[in-house]
Amino acid sequence: MITFCRLARGQKTPGLLQWSLPMQRLPYGKLPDGRTVEVCTLTGADGALVRILTYGATVAVWHAPDREGRLVDVVLGFDSLKDYLRPHPYFGAIAGRVAGRIRGGRFSLDGQTYQLAVNDPPNHLHGGIEGFHRKVWAASPVARPDGADSVRLCYRSPDGEEGYPGTVEAAVNYTLTADNTLIVETTATTDRATPFSLTQHSYFNLAGAGTVEDHEVQILADHYAPADEAMGLLGRREPVGLGNDFRRSRRLGEALPDLHNHHGDLYFLPETKTREPRPAARVYEPRSGRILTVSTTEACLQLYTGVGLDGSLTGKSGQPYGPYAGLCLEGEGYPDGVNTPGLGDIILRPDRPLRHASRYAFSTDKTP
Repeated sequence: MITFCRLARGQKTPGLLQWSLPMQRLPYGKLPDGRTVEVCTLTGADGALVRILTYGATVAVWHAPDREGRLVDVVLGFDSLKDYLRPHPYFGAIAGRVAGRIRGGRFSLDGQTYQLAVNDPPNHLHGGIEGFHRKVWAASPVARPDGADSVRLCYRSPDGEEGYPGTVEAAVNYTLTADNTLIVETTATTDRATPFSLTQHSYFNLAGAGTVEDHEVQILADHYAPADEAMGLLGRREPVGLGNDFRRSRRLGEALPDLHNHHGDLYFLPETKTREPRPAARVYEPRSGRILTVSTTEACLQLYTGVGLDGSLTGKSGQPYGPYAGLCLEGEGYPDGVNTPGLGDIILRPDRPLRHASRYAFSTDKTP
């Protein structure tokens, strides 16, 4: 039986717990070592909700209404903890210490060279073999003046974990607002310089089933980072071209043949002087009318088309996930910035705490 941890609103609404009461903590399952994994439910408007596991700080369920008010789950994932414990492509998790690929798994920092796990040969991917996506985070409620449901997830990454230097105190706040926007706020401090750049790695399918080939995608970026055949970044910044230009909305299925490895690219977002998230991408699913708008303070946005899904993973309700079953829009720093700092500084230092925010806003087009 799956049970849920309900994070109550701050307002005096009948039937809801008040912030003066402690957050209920009910189990989702147990790890082989006996530790308990919990799940927290955030509620929005019109029946919208997001369920988050403390394992990997994972967005496991996201119900969003269509133009008729019908709810479906718009993210890929599993029905049980045992499936999340098996190898999977980071469904809904927080990826880190560094999201994306570090070429060769090797870098030098402050006069010392480090070798990380090459878990995506020939590169290091998403923090390594036991990255943040396989850690149990500590959850606690967050009281907000607007009364929105919010949870804070914390993880302490010790010095040397996965080969990275420094002890890092990381936290992710998830907040679901009254207008069905999920705000993802990340903060981190360290006692020693270390590469650090997280991302929220949800796979979206705004139709709730099938492929995302009919989704219309717009990415507000003029430049991208070219990659080699193994998707290792080449350390260059180039203007978008005919194949990977999403500045105007395009049907993803029409763009796929021209995308590198049918995978999707890392885009450099326009620089901004504000610390508020700026618009980065928009996805529209015409049958349901659902619209997802992504904004972020991060320097880059990775588009991933889900090409690597091959049907071998069985997801929710016994649904096999084949190619293009979901797409990712990952706000992050330039992953190989530790080797090419001119393209993006991702070094977390003791005197420079990190703070970033991304917003995933759902709305609908009412016109069939």
